[in-house]
Amino acid sequence: MGKVKTEQVKRVGKELIERFPEKFSNNFDENKHAVAALTKGTTTRIRNQIAGYITSCCAPEEELEAPSEKPAEETAA
Repeated sequence: MGKVKTEQVKRVGKELIERFPEKFSNNFDENKHAVAALTKGTTTRIRNQIAGYITSCCAPEEELEAPSEKPAEETAA
């Protein structure tokens, strides 16, 4: 299967990130439990797709923050 997500998965994922940004990180297992708690009536497959989409959306934010700190440490050394 490909990495294409349906519009429903993207819409729900974006809405959850907007409403509860502090509950999600780049850890899929934590996101999976948070999505299960915040959404009712979703199947396991849809829940996992939403959690995966949220994980992929959250990952670049944390990766962008980390490199900005490394050059400051290298220049200080």
